[in-house]
Amino acid sequence: MAAKILVTGGTGYIGSHTVVELQKSGYDVVVVDNLSNSNIEVLDNIEKISGIKPTFENFDLADKAKTIDFFERNVGIDAIIHFAASKAVGESVEKPLLYYRNNLVSMMNLLECQLEFDVANIVFSSSCTVYGQPDVLPVTEQTPRKDAESPYGNTKRVNEDILSETIAANSKLKAIALRYFNPFGAHPTALIGELPLGVPQNLVPFITQTAAGLRDEIKVFGDDYNTADGSAVRDYINVVDLAQAHVVAINRLLRGKNKSNYEVFNLGTGNGYSVLEMINGFEAATGVKLNYKIVGRRAGDIEKIWADTTFANEELGWKAEKGLEETLLTAWNWEKKVRGIK
Repeated sequence: MAAKILVTGGTGYIGSHTVVELQKSGYDVVVVDNLSNSNIEVLDNIEKISGIKPTFENFDLADKAKTIDFFERNVGIDAIIHFAASKAVGESVEKPLLYYRNNLVSMMNLLECQLEFDVANIVFSSSCTVYGQPDVLPVTEQTPRKDAESPYGNTKRVNEDILSETIAANSKLKAIALRYFNPFGAHPTALIGELPLGVPQNLVPFITQTAAGLRDEIKVFGDDYNTADGSAVRDYINVVDLAQAHVVAINRLLRGKNKSNYEVFNLGTGNGYSVLEMINGFEAATGVKLNYKIVGRRAGDIEKIWADTTFANEELGWKAEKGLEETLLTAWNWEKKVRGIK
């Protein structure tokens, strides 16, 4: 009998790609999402890719009563992948209480239900934002965490603490926190991808929406950083590569291959690309010219960060495989499909 995996935020960007990869690996998937930043049609497109439509429930995990009711009705869950969270850095600076309520309460509700309903395993969607602006690059899993640059980043740091301390007090729980860098791109079928509601907060969907004519220009937040071209640098990882890492993490927990009850891994490529390099890379991959404008720095942004992926590559046996231009082309193909562009 296939193991049953609960994927919270499973109609979202990374969640939907992970559902596909889990199903390809033979897992039975249940999705919970409140559709605050995703669309129900994603389930149909997951089915088109995998041949399986996952079981779905629409509710907010910050609602304790509904979360308990879900676990009472869904017995036999073997593991959880927890994506569900508000995730925009800029918005979190403007609406910190929204982020603390959504992101922390949902984690606590899940962990309490794990203990009550004997669900031993959880993979947590963490972030490189827990490192703040590191003193030394690239960052390893031993790089000290710093005070976050945004409420969003702080919720990831605090959730890691909630998770690790709960596990320290409850030996029957096991967790892997995946600190990933900047996911981008779309599924090669162009059936699922990043489709933010409203104005995109991430760079690549803003690039593709500008290329599609939805946005007049891309705002490059700062050209005076201490980087090669003055724009901020990030480690960008293909979303399918990232999704596959979650399957590896689930396999590790369910097969008892974990070395401790709480493990942390960086998920990136080990390469840093600037905002201007991303714009140039998109133009090279697609042949589409982009309008962009240099503006002031954005609150909550850090200057530069990229991963040392050695530990994840060696210990998990996983590695990001897909390149920059290849992945930018998938993002453009997805945008064209969504907008009906030939």
